Amino acid sequence: MSARRVLAGSVTALLLPASLLLTVETGSATDSAARPASTSVTKKASQKISLEVLPQIVQQGKRTASADSAKAGVTATIKPVKVGRKVVLEQLNGSSWKKVGTAKQEKSGRAHFSAVVSKGGAAVTYRVTAMKFKGLKKVTSKTADTSRWLTPTFTDEFSGSSLSPVWSMRGQDYEPTSKRKCSKGDPKAVKVGAGALRLSVIKDRDKKGKCLAKSRKLKKKIAYRLNGHVGTRGGFDFKYGVAAARIKMHKSQGQHASFWSQPIDENSPNSDGHEIDVIEYFGDKHPQGGLTSFIHWYKGKRLIKTGSWIKDSKSFLKNKRDGWSKNYHVFSVEWTPRVIIFRIDGKETWRTSKQVSKEQQYLILSLLASDYEALEMNDKKLPQHMYVDWVRVWETPQS
Repeated sequence: MSARRVLAGSVTALLLPASLLLTVETGSATDSAARPASTSVTKKASQKISLEVLPQIVQQGKRTASADSAKAGVTATIKPVKVGRKVVLEQLNGSSWKKVGTAKQEKSGRAHFSAVVSKGGAAVTYRVTAMKFKGLKKVTSKTADTSRWLTPTFTDEFSGSSLSPVWSMRGQDYEPTSKRKCSKGDPKAVKVGAGALRLSVIKDRDKKGKCLAKSRKLKKKIAYRLNGHVGTRGGFDFKYGVAAARIKMHKSQGQHASFWSQPIDENSPNSDGHEIDVIEYFGDKHPQGGLTSFIHWYKGKRLIKTGSWIKDSKSFLKNKRDGWSKNYHVFSVEWTPRVIIFRIDGKETWRTSKQVSKEQQYLILSLLASDYEALEMNDKKLPQHMYVDWVRVWETPQS
C-alpha cells in the first residue's frame, strides 16, 4: 500500500535485549553516511560549517500540546571542533537577518537550536554563524529553509476518545516463541483520552492462575499481563522521510516502551526491509540509562541487531528536574536511502549507514512486558503506562 496523507491515532510493541539475541553489532555515531539533502555546507580557510534544518521534532514538556506548536530542529556542525564556541542562529526577515538563537558548540562538533517552521504558512530561511574563537575567524553558513517540512504526510494527535481506524491491535496471543508467554496485546490496555494515547501493562483478569516466566538467571510465577500494542499495518506506510512521536515513558523496570517500524511484509530473511527501533525505554533507574535504538536485519537466516544503549542518556534531558517518565519528549528517525539518523528533541543520538531498509514501513507503538523483564517486577506495581501525545511523518520520496 502506498503512503498517503492521513489523520489518525495510536501505539505498539518491542524487541529482545542484546543478551537474548544470537548476534549484536554495536553501532557508532561516526558510521560513514551520506549527508542529508537538507544540509548546506560552507568552507572557509581551515574551517567548515554546515547547517541542517529538520521538521518539528523539538517539544519537551509536562503536558500534551499541539503538534503544530512543536519547533523545527536546526543543527550547525562546525570543524574544527572547539567546545564552547558561540554559534548564532539567524532568520531571514525580508532582506535582513534577525538573530533568533544562540548555542555553544558541543564535543560532537554540533550546536543545536529550535526554531519556528513557518511564518504565516510560508517557509522560513535560516543561517548560522560561528563566532571568532581562539584564533579562528567568524564563519557563516549558507542558507537552508523549512520548505520541505511544512506539511506532514501523516499526523495523529489522538483527539477524541477512540483510536483512528488507521491503527490496529497487534500480538493478541500469548507467544512463548516471542518471549511473551505471560503477556499479550489487548484493547483493554489501550485508551485514548485527554489528547493522548495511553498504552498500558495491566493484569489479565480473565486468565486464571499464574504464569511461570523465565530468563537466563531467574524463573518466577507472575500474573498474566495485557499489553498496549498497536500499529498502522494496512492503514499507513511510507518509504523515506522523518517519523516522530512525542512520548512520556512508563516508570518501572519490568516492561519496555517502544516506537518502531516494520516492513509491510515483515522482517524476514532475504528481504530488503529491516525493523527500525526508533526508541525503546526499559524504565527509570535502569543501570544503562534505559534508552536504546536498533536496526534488526538478517544475515542469511541469522537475525542481527545493530545499535546499542544510548550513552549518557541524561545529557538529552532539559535539566535535572526533567525525566523520561516525567515529561514528554520527541523521539524521531530520519530515514534516507543511505543513512538512518536517530534523534531526541532534535539532538542526534546515533546514525548508521549499515543495512538501511529499502522497503515500505508501517509504524508501531507499544508497551510490552516480555517474560525476561516481567518477572523482575512485582504484580503489585501494575498497572504501568506510557503516553503518546502525537505521531507525525514527513515523507521525502526519492526519484
